[in-house]
Amino acid sequence: MKNISVLGSTGSIGVNTLNVVRCHPAEFHIRGLSAGKNISLLKSQILEFRPALVSVANEKLARALADSFSDRNDFKILYGIEGCIDVATSADVDLVVSAMVGSKGLLPTLRAIENGKDIALANKETLVMAGELVMKAAKKNKVRIIPVDSEHSAVFQCLKGYRKSAVRRIILTASGGPFRGRSAEDMSQVTLEEALQHPRWKMGKKITIDSATMMNKGLEILEAKWLFDIGFDMIDVCVHPQSIVHSMVEYHDGSVMAQMGIADMKVPIAYALSYPRRMKSPNKEFLNLPDIRTLEFYRADQDQYPAIKLAYRAGREGGTLPAVMNGANERAVYAFLNKQISFQEIVKLTEKVMSVHHVLQKPSIDEIVEADRWAKEQMETLIEERMDHC
Repeated sequence: MKNISVLGSTGSIGVNTLNVVRCHPAEFHIRGLSAGKNISLLKSQILEFRPALVSVANEKLARALADSFSDRNDFKILYGIEGCIDVATSADVDLVVSAMVGSKGLLPTLRAIENGKDIALANKETLVMAGELVMKAAKKNKVRIIPVDSEHSAVFQCLKGYRKSAVRRIILTASGGPFRGRSAEDMSQVTLEEALQHPRWKMGKKITIDSATMMNKGLEILEAKWLFDIGFDMIDVCVHPQSIVHSMVEYHDGSVMAQMGIADMKVPIAYALSYPRRMKSPNKEFLNLPDIRTLEFYRADQDQYPAIKLAYRAGREGGTLPAVMNGANERAVYAFLNKQISFQEIVKLTEKVMSVHHVLQKPSIDEIVEADRWAKEQMETLIEERMDHC
């Protein structure tokens, strides 16, 4: 039986992870759960999975949770970033599912790696912000990082049995989000409600907006570079509206390996949890190509999707710039969710923050965390200035 800690247990990936565990009770045991502020859902997870460690966002929530379980002394309640780190580094944990949203997932994931825990990685920001440091730590501590994102899981599977030298390029697929084919004029009128209507996937609000701007794909480009140790000139993106082909690997002999399946995050999650084995799927739905009939692929125009262009720029310049791009975008997305800025301003303001950043090369983890803080502060200033002029 594999002992698992789930960072971000009440989010979309966390909930789907627990759905997989629920279907395979003889395979997995939940050792720890960390969550933010969704205490009602966390309570039900505690009752069902009986973890030894639980962490929440702050001390007030921890006290409220303790009051709810005053008759129980069989688990420990923690809070804050240190609580997440404790959940991630618990001595008897075999695998940590890193599914926290945003930059706050970096330190718990890195500390888990430094403590020799294998990682099922759904938190893109870990590699976007600190890819070089994280992969060095994984190598030093002989830790496996198994991707959970459907795109990177697809590439991971397509690469099995082949040397990196045989690879010509990696092709990440993107659904195109809810605004594929919309004109620039139409995009100026985008509403929050429209942006949250992803055509294929059910996800949390932050990643859904990132998918609409295509910043999510930009983050995946940076993640792929570090996961697969490959240059940016060997990473392409194409738009595939059906979301059936989750990504592809093209080899120098002209062969293209594609991983296909229904749009269900439980599939790559189950693969990451059970790797290198494959478990029987509890799903009743399987891929039926005759029903789909047509698979479409389109070039991902970087002028149409400027977030992708920003990501390539951040990746090639390196240093602290990816952390700045990620931090600025993160704050801008929440501003859009709070209706403080328009949809198009998310990427425009992110680029503005990047343009005034002095890039530090070979940064330490502290310098990366500081770059993230600086970027969010700069974005906050831009948002306030924008609101003052409205």
